[in-house]
This record gives sequence, structure tokens and C-alpha cells, in this order.
Amino acid sequence: MFVAGIVGWQANAQAAEPSADSAPPAASQPLPPLSERLAHADTKEVPDFQRHITPLLGRLGCNGRACHGSFQGRGDFQLSLFGYDFRADHDALLDPDTGRVDPDDVSESLILAKPTDADIHEGGKRLDRGSWQYHTLRNWIAAGANFDPKNVQTIERLEIQPAEIQFRDLEETVQIQAIAHWADGTQEIVTDLCRFTTNDEAIATITDDGRVGSGETGDTHVVVAYDRAVVPVPVTRKVEVNEPIPSPPKSDHFVDELVQQKLAKLGITPSGLCSDSDFIRRASLDITGTLPAAADVRSFLADKRADKREKLINELLDSPGYSAWWATRFADWTGNSDVQLNNALPIRGSASRLWYEWLRVRLDDNVPYDEIVEGIVLADNRENDESYLDYCEAMTAACKPGNESMFADRSGMPLYWARRNFQKPEERAIGFAYSFLGVRIECAQCHKHPFDQWSKDDFDQFAKLFQSIEARPNTVARDSREDRDELIAKITGEKKLRNGDLRRKIYQAARDGETVPFPELVFNDNALQNQRRRAKAQAKKNKRPIQFKVPTGLVLGQSSAIPLDHDPRSELMAWLRDDANPYFAPAIVNRVWANYFGVGIINPTDDMNLANAPSNEALLSELSARFIENDFDLKWLSRTITTSHAYQRSMEVNESNQHDKRNFARHVPRRLPAEVIHDAVRLATQSSNVADRMRDELQDMAIANGVAQNRNNRSFALQVFGQSERESNCDCDRSDSPSLLQSIYLRNDFEMYRNLETKDGWVAQSMRSLGLDPNVAGGDTQIEKRAEQFRNQTVAKIKRFSKQSPKQKRNNRERLQTEYERVVQKLNQYGFDAPKLKDLLEAPDNWELQRLEQDQPSESSLTMEQIVDDAYLRTLSRYPDQDEQATSLQFIAESATPKAGLESLMWALVNTKEFIITH
Repeated sequence: MFVAGIVGWQANAQAAEPSADSAPPAASQPLPPLSERLAHADTKEVPDFQRHITPLLGRLGCNGRACHGSFQGRGDFQLSLFGYDFRADHDALLDPDTGRVDPDDVSESLILAKPTDADIHEGGKRLDRGSWQYHTLRNWIAAGANFDPKNVQTIERLEIQPAEIQFRDLEETVQIQAIAHWADGTQEIVTDLCRFTTNDEAIATITDDGRVGSGETGDTHVVVAYDRAVVPVPVTRKVEVNEPIPSPPKSDHFVDELVQQKLAKLGITPSGLCSDSDFIRRASLDITGTLPAAADVRSFLADKRADKREKLINELLDSPGYSAWWATRFADWTGNSDVQLNNALPIRGSASRLWYEWLRVRLDDNVPYDEIVEGIVLADNRENDESYLDYCEAMTAACKPGNESMFADRSGMPLYWARRNFQKPEERAIGFAYSFLGVRIECAQCHKHPFDQWSKDDFDQFAKLFQSIEARPNTVARDSREDRDELIAKITGEKKLRNGDLRRKIYQAARDGETVPFPELVFNDNALQNQRRRAKAQAKKNKRPIQFKVPTGLVLGQSSAIPLDHDPRSELMAWLRDDANPYFAPAIVNRVWANYFGVGIINPTDDMNLANAPSNEALLSELSARFIENDFDLKWLSRTITTSHAYQRSMEVNESNQHDKRNFARHVPRRLPAEVIHDAVRLATQSSNVADRMRDELQDMAIANGVAQNRNNRSFALQVFGQSERESNCDCDRSDSPSLLQSIYLRNDFEMYRNLETKDGWVAQSMRSLGLDPNVAGGDTQIEKRAEQFRNQTVAKIKRFSKQSPKQKRNNRERLQTEYERVVQKLNQYGFDAPKLKDLLEAPDNWELQRLEQDQPSESSLTMEQIVDDAYLRTLSRYPDQDEQATSLQFIAESATPKAGLESLMWALVNTKEFIITH
């Protein structure tokens, strides 16, 4: 099971449930809780600092964020957050300057005096004199307040009884009992020392003493934490319905069987299967990020074969849109950011394109996921037997627009390591965990996370693995430096140029076709070698054996140290590939699942931790295991998910599943991703020929990295719809939240009107199909207004130019020509002609806007009813119903012109909620 897998991966593992081979003998009984053993003042038992004192301080709130666990501490006294640094906390408590613990005068210890007196304690009264908590602290202090930092004890597992809670009615309660099993064989009931939280208070509440209360129907987890153990406990309350709900046809798909097991426990009946029109739209958008063509929808709806959905899925997986869209998703997860790659290569703007194409080609070839990751993790710049000069020559050619496939043919993708925000060991530890483990470990950079297993030491040991990997703009291997310097000397003419001047010279040389020097990823052990030399010299001086220890690091959850006298990335990759790794396969399985359902089995998808348990643990575990068995085949994974009934459910709700959004009993509508919306608008509004060419060639498609993006030039549409900025690897960089600007874009943005009125658009195509003139003005004048603005601005510039002196004209003529060419290009996009610059200079006031000549209308080949059908098919992937058909025809007939009516119809369809959400 997934949670057990995470737990078992830890060197100091804890399990939510005891296994048969690790359970203590039946005769072994756990110690009663401290609340019983130290209930009376005359008890002589001495509590243990790790097992009792530290968790008690946590229960009392002393080491929480709001008290002494904050980074500043409180009242000149600081504890480690949540009490996981035993040595530091013990030292702080016994510091004579604080007076917190005084073994010589126990009653004067502030740890006893202040929490029992609300008047002198800023945090208020936390315990009563004579309570078991008071006796616990007093007895420990009286016995010397001891702790041996060299003998930190290991908790093997935290057993929770009951291991699962199923409620039937509102306001029921169940008392949880927690039993700690220590490595020395002792057991103890520690419920009074645990911290309890709930993942959803609406479904289950939990008190400070571990009493769980039922709320609304549904499922969640309550989380129990003690020492280093974190255990999620499933809590469900079955849905009750007034009338029986017919069950949909049964599926023998293993995904559906595992989903159904969970739904049966919740009393939820799943919705039936969606319609064919919903399915082709949903599958096309989810698998390829592309709106299906109207002709494809017609064909699919008319197809009577029983297996047509499976055939469609296979066609989509083999289409160019699949690899294009998933390369964009992988670029999100791995952090392909043009901003962060600035200066990573000597040819600016190329790195992000190369990164994307490297991913796209491998997804198109269906390279196993672990091999794709291997190409990133173990990336080297040079191929086998490739010299530095050959490498630079190949990369100079690959960076030219259109040559990205040359980089994709290379075995590794070292750009992952070259980002500006990925240079420090700590940044790499965090980003690596995001990308390939779906884990957020940044909290452990400062303290042990309260509900995850990673400690600060775990983080520090993991970060050490990355400290000697260098991938900076000026870094090359030792054997490359001479060749690099010769290339620079050739480019600069042996002039001494630095920084920006040198970069500009190299940029220009690359544009001129010269081979330029490229950086390399290297393992830099200079610091280690210097330490070794110093140790050797010191040993020689003192005539003693060399005292030198090779530094080591640890992969997460492992106890075997990795020596850092060599590049540790091979060990990292072996760790990822290990079948027992509970993160690597589940992380990508969970992310792919979330792409198809809008929510992961674990959510958020990059926050896999013990407290954030899967909504269906059996499903995630089985899907991950089969993914590994199928050699990390990503197309197998998508095919397996999309052929399930769970994926193909209708969004129609019934009484039992109307409130459920996490157990896959129905399709939950969600807004399309930014790139998909951007492309869908264009595909809907362009002519069939243009749209088909976009789908085949993926030109200018946002899903295919075809929309230029940088810090100063971001697409407004992609920005307002929440495209990932990739500032980090966090999945939260992408937003699916609605906003007013999104509505403004679809309703009023100039780009929207331009798509509707373009000469290559669907409206012009429809007009020709009706035998009507596409040049007849439509009902909206936004395009004409913008074109008129360009004309007026250009005429004003021409007149200013005419007044300049002859010398100024000579200096500015080339710039004027360049600017005017851009104006002509823009006007042509709007469907307007422009005079030659020579003619305009002679008579600027004679320029009148004229539309470009277009093909003359032919005889009518379609009826208006068929045109309306086409509008619905290309936007909503369905035919209009009778009322929609009649309303559309009436509106067009009452419009000023048919063109104006068609423009408004398409505008209205694109602005429906049905267009921008899945269904």
C-alpha cells in the first residue's frame, strides 16, 4: 500500500498498522498511559525526555509556532519547532540563564511555575498543579533532568486503534488509542502525548485527547503524530439516500473495481457514462490539449462500432498533439523557464525551445518515463567520444530556430541543472523533490515538518548530494578550457572583453554562423581535493597518519551514506528506479491522473506526505505497480486511465454523488488550462484549412510551446488564464482560478475580434460556403478602428520624417522602413492593404484604408442550418438542439448582415461556460 510504502522507506520506519512479522507476542501488554501512571504525586517513576517530556511540551503548545517554537522564541527562551531537536531543546531547558529547569530547586523551575499561573505566563495557564502533566515534568526534573544525546531512541511504529473509522450517523464519536512500539521491544499507550489534526473538519473533528466526531457524509483522514511517527487514519461516513439509485453497467476494468470498492464503502452510486459528444471533446482536450475538429466530431458521432472510444484514444495517443501537450506538462514539472534559463546558453532565447523539443521527441517516441528522467538526472553535455569543439559546433547549429531536433537527438538534457534558481544545493534538493518525487521538503530546510517524516538533518544530507554539480554559464571541464579560450579569442579578435560586452560579441558571432563556446555541466571536486591536500600536508608535518574523511550525503529515507568523492547522480538515479521507492512511480501516476480528472488521488499532486494520504490508497498503489510492470510506459498509463468507466463518467449527478469531488464517481467539470483555452479559441474561429494545419503542424499552438514568452513579452491570454510561470517546480505555479480578466478577454479583447474577422477565419469561410461576399462588413468595427489607428499613427510619423533635415533623414530612413514593414504586416493580418512607403512619403494624406482582395464567393454549397451546426460542432463538439438551432437562425436573420450574425454567434459560443470547461 502507498502509505505503508512511504513509511517502510524510512530508515526509522513507522507503520499505520502492525504487520504479522513485526507484531509483539500476544502476551506483551503496553504500558498504561502517563495520565494513569503519574496521576498521583507520590509516584516515583522517572519520565523519559524523548518519549515523554518533549511530546508533552508539544501537547501543551510550548514548542509551537506561536510560542517558544517560533524562530525568535518567546521570553528569551527558544525550543525547536515541534520538538524534534532533542539535544538543542535539552540544552535550552537546562540553560542556567533561563531558569526553565532547576534540578536543585525543582519547584522554582519556570517550566513548572509559569504554565500553572496565568498571571505570569504570557501563553496563559497550560496545566494545573497536581495534574499528571505537572507530575511528569516535576519527576523528570527532580531526577536530574537527564537526556543522553548519543542514545536517541527509535520508534518502529505507531499503532492506532481503530485503524479505520466508519461512522453511520451525525455526531457519533470514537476514541482513538495510540500505542508506540519502540525498537527495544517496549510498548506504551501514548494517546495523551500525541498531536491530532483533521484534514476536513466538515466530515470529521478531533479533540486534543483524540476523540473523533462525525460530521457531514464523505471521507477524510485524521492525523496522529508522535515522535517521528505520522499516521493518517481513514474516516468515512456513509451517504444515505431517500430512493434507490440505479447502478450503471458494471466494469471489469481494474481501475473501476478499485474505485467501486471505495464508493461502496461510502454508499455512493456512480453516474452513468457520458455521451459520445462529451467523450470526444473530453478525451481530445485531455490527451492532446486540442479541441476536436468539427469533421472528426461528425465522424465519431456517426460511428456505430462498439469499440470506437478505445480506437479514438489510440488515435489521440499517436497524434502529434499528445507529445506536444504532454511535453508542456513535463516542462512545467521540470521547471523549463525561459527567464531562469537566461544566459544558460550563449545564444539567448534558445534554451527553453531546446528543452521543450528534447521532451517532445521522447514523448512522441514513447520513451519509458524512467529513461526520460535518466536523461535529465545523468545528463552530460558531450556525447561519447565528442570533443569540446565538436560539442560547440553541434550546439551552435542546434540553437538556430528550426534546428531544435538536433538537440533532441542528444542523449542528455543538462539544461535542467543550468537554471539560475537551481544553483544552490538547497534549491536543487527542493526542486529535485518537486520534479521526480512529488514531495515538498522545503519546510525541512529549517525544521522537522510536523506532519511529514523529513527532518532538517534529512534535508541537509540530501542537499549535500548536489553541492559539487556545477552548471553555470561560464563553467567548462578542465580539458575544455584551452579550446574555449581559443574560440573566445577568435571571436573577440583577442580583445579583452568581459561580462555583457563579451556576451554580446558571442551572440553576434552565433548569428553570423560562427561556432561559439558553450558551457558544460561538471562535477567540481576542487574543494574536496584542497581538503585532502591540506590533510596530507598536515599529516606529513606532524608525522602522523592522514586524518581525512570523505564527506557523504544521503538520499531521502536511506541510511547508506554516499561518498561525495565522485558524481553521486548515478546513485540518485538508481534510488529513483528502485522498485521499492514509494515516490517515483506514484508521483508521475498521480500527476497524470490529475490531468485527466482535475484532482489527484493525492492532492495537491506535489505534496505527497504521510498526513496527505491518498483518497484511494489501493488505486494509487495498484496503478503505480502496474505502471512499473509495464516498463514505465506513459502511453499505457494514459490508455489505462482513459479507457476506464471512471474517466468516462457523465457530469450528471445523483443524490449520492452530488457532493463528492474526490472519489471519481462522476465527472467534475473544470476550467481548461491556459494553453488549451488559447488554442481552442483560435481553432474554433479559424477556417477549417487553417485549423487543420495548426493541428497537424502545431505551428503557433500554445500547447506546443509555439507562443513566444519571456519576461517582457507574455501572451495576455496565457497570463490571465494562469499559465505556469515556472518560477519553481511547484505545481502551484499554474493557476486554474477564475477571474474577471478572463471574461474580459473572451468578451472584449482585440485579439478575440481579430480572430473573428480575419480573412482566414471561420466566418469568412462560412460566408463563401453560403455564396456570400466575405468582404461585406460585419457588425463589429473593432478591427477597422484598430487599423485606422495604425494608419493615423503612421501618417503622423511620415509627416514628422518629411520635416527632418537631409542628414536626419539619411540616419532614420532604415528605421522608418523597418517600422513601416511591421505596420504593413499588421494591417495585412487585419485584412487591409497598405501603399508602398515611397508613395506614402510623396502623399501621406492620400492614404485611404482598403481591404485586401479576397476570393470571390462561389455558389452556395451549404445552408445556414448546416453552418449553425458547424459552429456548435467546432466549439462545443455537439449538434445544437432544436431551440438552439432556431434561436441561432433567427438571430442571424435579424442581424444587419449574415456576416455580422455569424460573428456574433461564434462570439457567443466561445463565451459560454460550456466552451471553457470540460464536460
